[in-house]
Amino acid sequence: MSSLSSHGQKHKVTVVGSGNWGSAIAKIVAENTKEHPDIFHPDVQMWVYEEETTLPQSSKHYDPSSEFSTEKQKLTKLINHFHENVKYLPNIALPSNIIANPSLQDSVKDSSILVFNLPHQFIGGLCDQMKGSILPYARGVSCIKGVNVSSEDISLFSESIGEKLGIYCGALSGANIANEVALEKFSETTIAYDPPPMDSRNPTPKETTPRQSQVDLTLTPIHEHKTSKGLTSNVKLTATPPQLPPVDRETIKTLFHRPYFHVRVVPDVAGVSLGGALKNIVALAAGFVAGMGWGDNAKAAVMRVGLLEMRKFGKMFFENSVHSATFTEESAGVADLITSCSGGRNYRCAKMSVEKNMSITEVEKEELNGQMLQGTSTAKEVYGFLKQRGLQEEFPLLTSTYRILQGEVKVADLPDLIEGSD
Repeated sequence: MSSLSSHGQKHKVTVVGSGNWGSAIAKIVAENTKEHPDIFHPDVQMWVYEEETTLPQSSKHYDPSSEFSTEKQKLTKLINHFHENVKYLPNIALPSNIIANPSLQDSVKDSSILVFNLPHQFIGGLCDQMKGSILPYARGVSCIKGVNVSSEDISLFSESIGEKLGIYCGALSGANIANEVALEKFSETTIAYDPPPMDSRNPTPKETTPRQSQVDLTLTPIHEHKTSKGLTSNVKLTATPPQLPPVDRETIKTLFHRPYFHVRVVPDVAGVSLGGALKNIVALAAGFVAGMGWGDNAKAAVMRVGLLEMRKFGKMFFENSVHSATFTEESAGVADLITSCSGGRNYRCAKMSVEKNMSITEVEKEELNGQMLQGTSTAKEVYGFLKQRGLQEEFPLLTSTYRILQGEVKVADLPDLIEGSD
């Protein structure tokens, strides 16, 4: 493992985002930066979208004689004072080395590792604001589940971040319900991180053992790396200075792994990202059959077919990088699918729509205040992508789920529609 005895500087870490999942991830990261001062600066900056809020009377911190309880306060002030995100992750103590910062530019300044955890629709605008403020050799990990799908193409959020900022960015995804992780209930996650070749060239100081590289560095231009589709990226990377420990898989695992949060690091960024998107469509289908009262056997059948289609989708459209094992062996694949089909909101809302004979849109209005489920939007996007290529019949479960949402077919028809899908 890298240590300060062999490298003169330490990595500074920033978490961009402070919602429910963002705060839970910041907690994990801050615990590890404090435990590994030879690799990381202990303090972790957490960018917070500033807003004013009132401390609820149910909070353990509520004191009617304190201005923190009787007057509206900036969220960053409350987080830094109570060491708790009282609005988005209440009743969970955050490490004191998390510093809530309302300034995006200031929070990322001088940070060599950036952890992104925010709604995907804000990626572009926030990356534009960060330009000119980040280190050119920074590396990133995106905790934003899913992919960006249009009828023309599929892109990964991690690669969108990388292209916007001119850095390499991996992805974290898995069966991770934020509140359970924050409560330190045991879970696993998958981090897809495929270090660019130039990071393998990071000069190793004298009297240390060089880390083995799995790439032939003589064949790869130093500033180039491959995208998840096997193409040469347009991003020209800057090497990590030799004074810093290399940001390799070992360093990434050290930053995220906890006794209650086990991490497996794999190179398959596309597979990990696709797993986080496609499982939501399968969860809708599982909810539909549960709503019919068909029992666990039917739900298991849907999950099996769905897992096969997820794997097939990945291999078909990201053949140069996707590993089948990502879907069948990793938390980002089969484990996340199981969790989503057991009690996730896509599953619950689909089940309710059948039980109450309501459309998904009506359920979304009633249960989610009009917010759209991730599964419904992804199902529409994936169907459009497949239809553009005439491939709907290759993915009968993904296609049938969208058609059920549209009212074109009935849930009762699902077994016949997916029969022979192997």
